[in-house]
Amino acid sequence: MASSWYLSKSKLMSGQQCAKRLWLEVHEPDELEHSAATERNFAIGHAVGDVAQSLHQDGILIEYDDGLGKALAETERLLSRPGPLTLFEATFQADGVLIRADVLTRDEAGELRLIEVKAATSLKDQYSFDCAIQLWVLEQLGISPRTVELAHINNRFVYGGDGNYDGLLTYEDVTKAAHKLQPKVQRLIAEMRATLADSQPEIAMGPQCTKPYECPFIAYCRGPQSAYPVSSLPGSRAVKQQLVAEGFEDIREIPAGRLENETQEWVRRVTAAGEPELRPGAAAALESLGWPRYYLDFETVGFAVPVWKNTRPYQPQPFQWSCHVESEDGSIEHFEFLGDTNAAPMRDCAKQLVTALGSEGPVLVYTGYERRVLNTLIDMCPDLAPALEQIIERLFDLHPVTRRHYYHPDMRGSWSLKQVLPTITKDLGYDNLDMVTDGRAAEAAYQDLVSGDVPATQRDAICQALLDYCRLDTLALVKLAKRLGGEE
Repeated sequence: MASSWYLSKSKLMSGQQCAKRLWLEVHEPDELEHSAATERNFAIGHAVGDVAQSLHQDGILIEYDDGLGKALAETERLLSRPGPLTLFEATFQADGVLIRADVLTRDEAGELRLIEVKAATSLKDQYSFDCAIQLWVLEQLGISPRTVELAHINNRFVYGGDGNYDGLLTYEDVTKAAHKLQPKVQRLIAEMRATLADSQPEIAMGPQCTKPYECPFIAYCRGPQSAYPVSSLPGSRAVKQQLVAEGFEDIREIPAGRLENETQEWVRRVTAAGEPELRPGAAAALESLGWPRYYLDFETVGFAVPVWKNTRPYQPQPFQWSCHVESEDGSIEHFEFLGDTNAAPMRDCAKQLVTALGSEGPVLVYTGYERRVLNTLIDMCPDLAPALEQIIERLFDLHPVTRRHYYHPDMRGSWSLKQVLPTITKDLGYDNLDMVTDGRAAEAAYQDLVSGDVPATQRDAICQALLDYCRLDTLALVKLAKRLGGEE
């Protein structure tokens, strides 16, 4: 052994992204904080991996529950047998570097095919390097795959609803790229061992904190922040990095005239003043809208592995909506829809929406998301297209009006509805919700319901959490419209 530091493929990929990330994974693992989105991506990856295994029905899974030693021994034992063979999670270690291959096949001629499975819809540079690490380990052991392939999601695949996922994955040959990267892999291994043997690297935060993956040590590296950190300014990252380099930590420290961007200067000025600002013109933008006013919000789900007939991977599929209806006299009604988890909900979603929204009155939304969802429903339900197209014609987007006219210091550079709502009402806020607090959590919760893995005792609570979250989104639109109209 050249060093006492053992490295897995995942740790090397961490080091490839940032040497400090690898150092922290090894020396300060308690500081690691995976976001909910990252955890969900892990689950998606496992689901796609399960499909990849199902496409090789004769495959043998190398279990890891009994430890590394047994996994290594079982892999070696199975490879020593003659004839065709398919292994899942085949485990190898060379010079202290550990890999587990998603799929390794051997044909009648004894040729090996190494397959790395990803849940993405295209080949990315980091995937080739991932494969190169695996190839390096195998070649150190005298094992030379004839081909190295990257299997990723084919987003044109249309599920037939029959349990057959043949065609879900596209295979790209990365053999040449993996061979070409071998010297880089060798250098990385040496560099990361040196990194681990030294003190914590001094590396400033930058693009590597989120690319190609979100780092789980962002909070650790960021440390305590001021109330209004410069990083929360909207716009150019380069400008913010320059400000930090000049010694500014808080937006309020930036002198007047330093910022050339109009929006950034507005944010600086309002933050320094410590009071919200509603610019003239917001009320006028709403005065022309008729009555009744419909406030609409959708939630969608996109399965990496489709579950409903005639759907594609990651295709946004509406499963929920909320609508508050405000009459001219100020009275408000609420309508909502949450799809059945035992069948595709999109058609019922569209039909009930058409009924709830009627044929007159503006439909107020936030950003262009609802327009995109409605167009998705038109594609899925062509017979309802005329009614859905009429709804699209009635849409009025509150986001650009808000962005042009309203800012509060506590929005911290963001005009997302979740940042805006707490600044216009003290009674409502997403922090008061349980279980489902944002769109990603809503999608994840519905996916869990559809999977059937949720205990019956929890299903009602999850459904109620989904309804509460979506209802708050449209109630927030009502409150926002009133604030833009001049009401305190």
